Amino acid sequence: MSVAVLIGSFFILCAVGVPIAFAIGGASLLYLVIYSPEFTAMVPLRIWAGTNSFTMMALPLFILMGELMNRGGVTKRIINFCMYLVRPIKGGLGEVNIIASMIFGGISGSSVADTSAIGSVLIPQMVEKGYPKEVAVGITVASSTMGMIIPPSIPMLLYAMISGESVGALFLAGAIPGFLIGFTQLALVYIISKKRHYHPEIIKFDKRHFGRTMRDGSLAVIMPLLVVLAISFGVATPTEVAGIAALYALLLGFLLYRELKPKDLVGAIKRAFLSSSTIMIIIGFSMIFSWILAIEQVPQLIANFFLGLEVHRFWILLVLDIIILIIGTFIDVTPALLLVVPILQPVMAGLGVGGLQFGAIMIVGIAIGLVTPPVGMCLNACAKISKMEITQIFRGAVPYIVCNLIILLLVTFIPALSTWLPGLFF
Repeated sequence: MSVAVLIGSFFILCAVGVPIAFAIGGASLLYLVIYSPEFTAMVPLRIWAGTNSFTMMALPLFILMGELMNRGGVTKRIINFCMYLVRPIKGGLGEVNIIASMIFGGISGSSVADTSAIGSVLIPQMVEKGYPKEVAVGITVASSTMGMIIPPSIPMLLYAMISGESVGALFLAGAIPGFLIGFTQLALVYIISKKRHYHPEIIKFDKRHFGRTMRDGSLAVIMPLLVVLAISFGVATPTEVAGIAALYALLLGFLLYRELKPKDLVGAIKRAFLSSSTIMIIIGFSMIFSWILAIEQVPQLIANFFLGLEVHRFWILLVLDIIILIIGTFIDVTPALLLVVPILQPVMAGLGVGGLQFGAIMIVGIAIGLVTPPVGMCLNACAKISKMEITQIFRGAVPYIVCNLIILLLVTFIPALSTWLPGLFF
């Protein structure tokens, strides 16, 4: 009954429009007042304990790095860089969109930032070059899911804090699944574009423009690679690497590209402060919620239920994938991770799924929720850019979301996709 009050009040508060952080906190406080009033004094301590994490200090710095790169002219240079990458296969803006999302996702660590940055530049260009608007926005939102999978990844930082896994190992665990999503979407876009004649004629090669584009683009592309290698080889902690990366983005925008202005710096700091503060509030209240679930032994009960079923492991993992997809459809990334990981982690461990593989499954699965109605943050971001309904955008994205679903199943049933690369470094 007590657990029903906790979970029921949470969903009721969400249904009436209460922000999810306060829905989690309100449900937790209601439970404590009714069933354990003597523990209400623990609330501030639990909030502080949840947010007092050295690993999470990297969060605002990674967000700041992405903001500085976005405001400093990096996006258009990545797009120009990608145009030359797809040139040998006679690729058009559809392929450029996919590759640019792979690169920009590794820089920003955020799928929503990827949608906003890439979409605002490429969607108008794609429509101008003959792509139907529904196709252009569909490719944009579907490819942006790689932003939170390809390292560095902000959700991976959250998962590391919850699960206790290494940040560097988790970054590497997401690398192969992220790139597989990119390559499968790239193949699909190429086939559809060739069939519908979206590919442009190859323009005359300009050696000088090529050299300048490759130089400027390489300086941006090298950033995520250096971040992952520095963390994986133990050169620096995630927080230190995030600080260095933010400084690199600052110098790149101010001194080399010369597009970053003082007012842009102020705006980037403000955006990073607000974004990280929002996430930290959710983390603080989620720690109370998870603490209550642990007291009520909910994770153990759920683990015993699934592990006690007399069905093959394959079907249990498939059901868990479906549960993750459903949760991602209705709850945003941060609260979904904070609420679901502590509950499903014992189940996955009992099924022989390690922490790194479970992290990859969670991130790939939750990422799909960013492009599915009704909550889909990437859909909402793209709707503001394209002035289209989210249902239209989703319809255009469906063929490419299928690629994500295929990779989710592969990651679930082939552990090596998420564990082989971390095993080389750790």
